[in-house]
Amino acid sequence: MTSSEIREQFLEFFKTKGHHIVPSAPIVVKNDPTLMFTNAGMNQFKDFFLGNQKSPNPRVADTQKCLRVSGKHNDLEEVGVDTYHHTMFEMLGNWSFGDSAPVRTGTGGRPAGGYFKKEAIAWSWELLTEVYKIDKDKLYVTVFEGDEKEGLPFDQEAYDEWARWINPERILKGNKKDNFWEMGDTGPCGPCSEIHVDCRPNDEREVVDGKTLVNADHPQVIEIWNNVFIQFNRKKDGSLESLPARHVDTGMGFERLVRVLQGKTSNYDTDVFTGTIAEIEKITGKQYDFSDSKQAVAFRVLADHIRAISFTVADGQLPSNTGAGYVIRRILRRAVRYYYSYLDYKQPLLHQLIPVIAAQFATVFPELQQQGAFVTKVIREEEDSFLRTLEKGLKRIDDIVQASTGGEINGKDAFELYDTYGFPADLTRLIASENNLQVDEAGFKAEMEQQKNRSRAATAVDTEDWILVTEETPSTFIGYEQLQAVTHVVKYRKVKAKGKEQYQLVLQTTPFYAESGGQVGDKGSLQFGEEKVLVTDTKKENDLIIHFTDKLPGQIELELLASVNAEERARITYNHTATHLLHAALKQVLGTHVNQKGSMVSPEVLRFDVSHFSKITDEEIKQVEQIVNRKVRENHPVVIKEMPKDEAMKLGAMALFGEKYGDTVRVVTADPAFSVELCGGTHVQQTGSIGLFIITSEGAVAAGVRRIEALTGQAAFDFVTQKLDEYKQVTEVLKSKEPLKAIEKLSTEKTTLDKRVERLEAKELVGIRNELLQKDEIVNQVNFIGDIVEVSNADALKKLCADLKNHLKDFVIVLCANIGGKPFVAVSVADNVVAARGLDAGQIIKQHIAPLIKGGGGGQKTLATAGGQDAGQLPQVIEAVKSML
Repeated sequence: MTSSEIREQFLEFFKTKGHHIVPSAPIVVKNDPTLMFTNAGMNQFKDFFLGNQKSPNPRVADTQKCLRVSGKHNDLEEVGVDTYHHTMFEMLGNWSFGDSAPVRTGTGGRPAGGYFKKEAIAWSWELLTEVYKIDKDKLYVTVFEGDEKEGLPFDQEAYDEWARWINPERILKGNKKDNFWEMGDTGPCGPCSEIHVDCRPNDEREVVDGKTLVNADHPQVIEIWNNVFIQFNRKKDGSLESLPARHVDTGMGFERLVRVLQGKTSNYDTDVFTGTIAEIEKITGKQYDFSDSKQAVAFRVLADHIRAISFTVADGQLPSNTGAGYVIRRILRRAVRYYYSYLDYKQPLLHQLIPVIAAQFATVFPELQQQGAFVTKVIREEEDSFLRTLEKGLKRIDDIVQASTGGEINGKDAFELYDTYGFPADLTRLIASENNLQVDEAGFKAEMEQQKNRSRAATAVDTEDWILVTEETPSTFIGYEQLQAVTHVVKYRKVKAKGKEQYQLVLQTTPFYAESGGQVGDKGSLQFGEEKVLVTDTKKENDLIIHFTDKLPGQIELELLASVNAEERARITYNHTATHLLHAALKQVLGTHVNQKGSMVSPEVLRFDVSHFSKITDEEIKQVEQIVNRKVRENHPVVIKEMPKDEAMKLGAMALFGEKYGDTVRVVTADPAFSVELCGGTHVQQTGSIGLFIITSEGAVAAGVRRIEALTGQAAFDFVTQKLDEYKQVTEVLKSKEPLKAIEKLSTEKTTLDKRVERLEAKELVGIRNELLQKDEIVNQVNFIGDIVEVSNADALKKLCADLKNHLKDFVIVLCANIGGKPFVAVSVADNVVAARGLDAGQIIKQHIAPLIKGGGGGQKTLATAGGQDAGQLPQVIEAVKSML
């Protein structure tokens, strides 16, 4: 079977078992502060496990794009080196949300209830042995052995269910590390049952029993599926409590499954990767030989990394220097290092693989094909940039090798190469060995650990357990219609981050909009009787609306009045609706390729990022402003409706790449012929409320992405008023009713004056040069000129040095100037003096002059300059240089 057929069979199998097939969530996580990326199939269902939301479907199956290269799941340096680690991978999963209620048949013969261990285990066995036809004698299963310290018993229920299908000798007991799954330090958890397959040849299997190799890191005895039975909640103090409803969470690594079914010994030998590897062979002219050589590892690294990079960019995460963007940049740079060093390919390569990947996943993850040109542009620009950095790194390592003492490259230098220039440790080791050097491994590891500790400290959040105030029920958001609500606190907790202590409150009913989709969270107040508590921010944790406060009320159990800051909310709605109008106007002016790539909607400003490959011209900006303001003046009603997603797409609603939409969506329409978008934000009722729309800036934010900033309402009016006031002041200063003509006249006059000053300065410098030549003295067979001269700018010192060079041989020149109370110095050394005496103008500046004048500088061996703070030391500067002769 092809990989596509294997994936399809999995989904079809669970469809026959009453499962609703859902699309993959974006690989980039939003509204979850604990995650950067989707790293497991269960991420998009966390709210169902936590009880914050009820699933509309008790049974679900999917294939999920996952990425594991950060946090505790950091396998990046293993990827490509072995045969089974990946950055991006697909996780096939089937899910049951809710208790193992008796299965009832609903409409259309579809089971209506959830399930638990019995069904999950039976279906795992049926799919693997009857549908996929895996030999039963190659399979082993593990069940949780229990843990006395936790008070957790042996999972007898899972053992008994497995004993119905598999020889009990193949049911192995697993410890807490392998067979007790936890979402994190706190939260839902439970025992799990893994399925392992022994892919070794028959002769090896006869010699060594496969069960002795389960969970022993054998490359051919691998875990293929994990059935997690979520039935507990881990509290902050480490204790466990039973959940009110039990769930099934399973995950099967797609790449490993394909490897087993296609009879391969490496994931990279399956058709998931062979098409990409063949394309790399075609581009580089090199052959993949399936070995463990650096060249073969490079093929595997590229075939893996291009998937992670391209799908993450398609889902809205651009490479950057912080957070999730930095993770993607690191993956891309690792790939570039490998093809540069081990495939001897010195130009951008990764972007050439996009068409192959896009075509391969067109039916399952179509977003890459839909954005092929944009993703290609982003990756190409990143490659170009890093290849330039890599060249600098190679020059830097030459300097490090030359300066190395004691036969080794010290740990700090090795880490600098890794962190600044993207050199992997093994590349540094290779270059070191070629120069008969070693790398200070302990020092390198120490530097790496320090960086990790700094990163952990910067992002550390100490979150305490929720404290229930009343019986917990799903929270209701009423903020689209109302800005006030009489409600009560359901639960609260204390959090500490970056030295600040705050509280998070969940209300039974709330009018506060939580930060989402680029729109900032609402601020406002909670009135508990006579006591008012300010809400400083509102955020989402998955689908839970959390209100941030700096204190708790004295009587938190009281009924309260929750009030949103109405003025700020109004300004937010002006800006949010304006982004929709802006998006549509940009498509009209620039072309339909334009798509939103990010936004920030606050009371003060709107920021809008779009895919576009060139600067937006002033004329285009003017056209966009005119279109938006016309739609504002036309005062269209903003109609908001909830409807099935399929119906919305038929209406032509614009969906954003990287957003997760449910079966029912919220459609915001401002003129059906102009702007129809899927959006969960808050909006005006009529476009006329926006008042005025002004674009204040436009510029590049990343490859192929332009950022527009704009103002609406009173802020836009204030901006125009300020510009009119400035215009009025300009006309008064110029004493002209036509300031543009007056400025053009002044500019012409300035150009004429600049040329005249330049001619006068040149004459003045000739005179100074002649005076300096009279001061030439011979010091130890070298012509030396050292003097403090009067010039108007530091550049004049360099010009004088260049002029004197034409009149002298075997010279050293040091010229100083006090310009506006600040010292400036230029040092010039003849080429033959550099060679004969070992003098270096750049080093003289750095080591001798800069400390004297309390400044800095540098340059070449023959000419260097410095500036500083202490002009009183200039005579000492001249003597210091003279003494070197």
